[in-house]
Amino acid sequence: MAGTRLRVAVVGVGHLGRHHARLLAAMPNVELVAVADTDPARAAEIAAVHQTTAVHDWRSLPGDLDAVTVAVPTEAHVAVALGLIERGAHVLVEKPLARSVAEADALIAAAAARHVHLAVGHTERFNPAVTAARAHLTQPRFIEAHRLGTFPERSLDIDVVFDLMIHDLDLLLSIVGEPVVSVEAVGVPVLTPRIDIANVRLRFAGGCIANLTASRISRDRVRKIRFFQPQSYLSIDYAAQEVEHWTLGPGPAGTPAITGGKLDVPRDEPLKRELEDFVTAVRDERAPAVTGDQGRAALALAAEIVERMEHVR
Repeated sequence: MAGTRLRVAVVGVGHLGRHHARLLAAMPNVELVAVADTDPARAAEIAAVHQTTAVHDWRSLPGDLDAVTVAVPTEAHVAVALGLIERGAHVLVEKPLARSVAEADALIAAAAARHVHLAVGHTERFNPAVTAARAHLTQPRFIEAHRLGTFPERSLDIDVVFDLMIHDLDLLLSIVGEPVVSVEAVGVPVLTPRIDIANVRLRFAGGCIANLTASRISRDRVRKIRFFQPQSYLSIDYAAQEVEHWTLGPGPAGTPAITGGKLDVPRDEPLKRELEDFVTAVRDERAPAVTGDQGRAALALAAEIVERMEHVR
């Protein structure tokens, strides 16, 4: 595909998908061929902004697409993504990959059979603050994450574990690199029939402990994670794209001293970096940074967590 523009479409141009369209339309090596949405007015609005074609049914998209990003409600992920994969398109699906592990397996198998890429939109992997912190994460022993938000008007069809916490679950699986051997979880459906606030304690095979809290009924918006490891502490503020790194070492008089501070983090839009990675993966015929298998792993862990919460509903 070198020297040619990728023909790309976006399915679902609501809260998040409209940003997919904005970013893809601005890429010099991409042609945004069409946008699709079940709301014809919304599809027409976004298409007009980016001077492209609007359709209200994804099945009406052009047949010669190279790649498609899918930002529809989770319940429609498997139907839309599977149909596009079977047409031979490379597909990026927003998190969570599917409603169930069985659906995720179906998508992975279809992508393998059609020899196309299946990427998953775990955006925090592309956060510049996470990129800056990774080089300093050597042996985390305790991790604490808080992902809190005000009550939303979207994603109420899924538990907060699949909506918010799954970002941190995916990141922990990629950083710790070990299987989870123990799960303790509590979740409460406060304002909806789904779980609105959850706390989870994970133990990894190597002994690392992670404590995660996710809420969509909080007064303030918090997106932070902290890592404690021998003689070192890192704190990431996802939203501010800031990292603090403190270490224990010898001081001037030979006594222990704490040194450190904020790391240099070049600010950038994580979603833009995610889409650039997907486009590059398609163009260079390499695996995307977050594969279908990795999206499945985060989904499976989230499903296990929710299953452990069933008895407290």
